Amino acid sequence: MAVSIMHRVTGNGLATVGALGLVWWLMAAASGPEAYATFVKCATSPVGYLVMAGLSWFFFQHLCSGLRHFVLDMGAGYELKNNKSWSVLTFVFSTLLTIAFWAAICTGKF
Repeated sequence: MAVSIMHRVTGNGLATVGALGLVWWLMAAASGPEAYATFVKCATSPVGYLVMAGLSWFFFQHLCSGLRHFVLDMGAGYELKNNKSWSVLTFVFSTLLTIAFWAAICTGKF
């Protein structure tokens, strides 16, 4: 139940925050160097990094949950033990993927 709810929340969050960020970036790029510098300053602030890390976790959570739903749609994983394991693993994998993603970015390997 929680995974299904989080799937909807992360999808809506990605759409809303992602669209607002994209529009802000495009408006800043179209408005000139000063506006773009302000955007970059905000995006690279601690709050900006927190928002970007949150968006990346939302993405990976939505991805893992979508893969879980895909497996369920194929008719597998309906046993209670398997279903509970997959539910817990979606949160674990999304967190690990987010950590790996940001580690790759911060170390310059990406």
